[in-house]
Amino acid sequence: MNIAVIGLSHKTAPVEVREKLSIPTPKVEGAIARLTSYPHVKEVSILSTCNRLELHIVLSNTENGIREVTQFLAEYGDLSIEDLRPHLFILVQQDAIMHLLRVSSGLDSLVLGEGQILAQVKHALAESQKYKGVGRILSRLFKDAIKTGKRVRTETSIGTGAVSVSSAAAELAQMKVPDFTNCHITIIGAGKMGRLLVKHLVSKRAVNITLLNRSIKRADDLAAEYSHVNIKTGTMDIMEAAVTKADVVFTCTSSEEPVLHHDNVKPCLAGRPLSLFDISVPRNVHKNVEELDAVKAYTVDDLKEVVAKNQESRRKMAQEAEGILEQELAQFIKWFGSLDTVSTISSLRTKVEAIREQELEKALSRLGADFSDKHRSVVEALSRGIVNKILHDPMTQLRAQEDAESRKQAMETLQVLFNLEAKRAKAKR
Repeated sequence: MNIAVIGLSHKTAPVEVREKLSIPTPKVEGAIARLTSYPHVKEVSILSTCNRLELHIVLSNTENGIREVTQFLAEYGDLSIEDLRPHLFILVQQDAIMHLLRVSSGLDSLVLGEGQILAQVKHALAESQKYKGVGRILSRLFKDAIKTGKRVRTETSIGTGAVSVSSAAAELAQMKVPDFTNCHITIIGAGKMGRLLVKHLVSKRAVNITLLNRSIKRADDLAAEYSHVNIKTGTMDIMEAAVTKADVVFTCTSSEEPVLHHDNVKPCLAGRPLSLFDISVPRNVHKNVEELDAVKAYTVDDLKEVVAKNQESRRKMAQEAEGILEQELAQFIKWFGSLDTVSTISSLRTKVEAIREQELEKALSRLGADFSDKHRSVVEALSRGIVNKILHDPMTQLRAQEDAESRKQAMETLQVLFNLEAKRAKAKR
C-alpha cells in the first residue's frame, strides 16, 4: 500500500480553477463513495477549503490509483485532463505524509501559521470517518497530523499573532479604504469567517456594520458579542438594500453560486464607488461585476498583497517547527513500516493457534468426561498463556526492525522456519 496526496492550492491554481474543484461538506459523502469504488483506491479523505482541495489516499497500485483519482477530479470539475494537470500537485509516500503534517501545522497556508486549518483537518477526518472513507492508515496519519499541528502551536511561536484569511481580508480592505470610522460595511455570511471578520474590523475601528445571514439568530448572537458597536442584522432578503447603503461589502457564505452579480449590484450603486471583498470559494461575487465602473472587486487571491508584508518574519518563526515535523514524520514512518509485518505475524499466530487448539483437543479427549469444566478452562488458559509468551519475543523483535531490509530478512526467516502460508502466497504472486 502507498500513501499519496493529489490536489491543488493557492500555490498551483487560481480561484477560478479552485472553485470548480471545491467539494463542500454536503458533497463529501458522494465523492468518497465514488472514489472508494475505484479498484486501486483503498482509503480516501477530502480536505476542501477556500485555498485548497486535497485528496489524501491509500493506493494498492500507485500509478493506476493516481490515474483514477485524476480522472475523478477532471470529471467533477468538468475540466479536461490537459487543462487540469498543470494545476495539480501529486506527492507520494514520505512527501505526502510530510505535506499533511505541514498543512495541519499552518506551514503550507496562504497566511503562514494560520490556525483555522487545524479545525479543517479535524473536520476532514470526521467526515471521512463518518462516510467510511478512511481505514487504519489514514486514520493514524490524520490523528498524527492533528497532534503535530497542536504541538507546533504549543511549542513554537508560529501561532503568535497569526492572521487568518478573514483578518488578511480586513487588512486588505483598510489598505484600499483607509478610514473605517466613516465607512458603512456590510458582511454577508455569519459563519466562522464572518465571525473573524467582525472581530478584526472592530479592532480596526469599524463602527457601522450590517451583518446578514440566512439564519437571523446566528447574526444576532454574533452582534450581541459586540454591543458597543453599531451592528445591524438581517437575513438575505434585505441583501440589496444593505449593499445599497454600503461602501464596503465582504462576502463569506457557503453558497455554491454567486450571491452578488452584475444585475443585482448595478441598481445598488447610485453613482458612488463600492468595494467588494469576496473571501469564499466557490466565489460569492460573479466576475461580471468588474464590468461596472464604480465597483472594485477583490478575491482571496488578492490577499497575497497583504500576506507578503509579514511573510518573511513568519518564515523565521516557521523554522522552529521543522524539528517537530521531523520527529512526527519519523514516528509515523516507523509505524507505517511495521505494517509490512502484519501478514507474517498474523500467519504465525494463526498457525501456532491451530496447533494449540489441536493439541488441546487431544489432551482433553484423553482426560475423559469426568474432567470438570473448571479444569478444562484452566488447561485452556494455560495453553493460551504458553503460546502468547512464546510468540511475544519474535513478534516484538520483528516489529522493532526499523530498517526495511532487516525487517524483510526477519520476516523471511520466520516464514521459512515456521513454513508459513504467507511465504507460499507471496511466492505464487
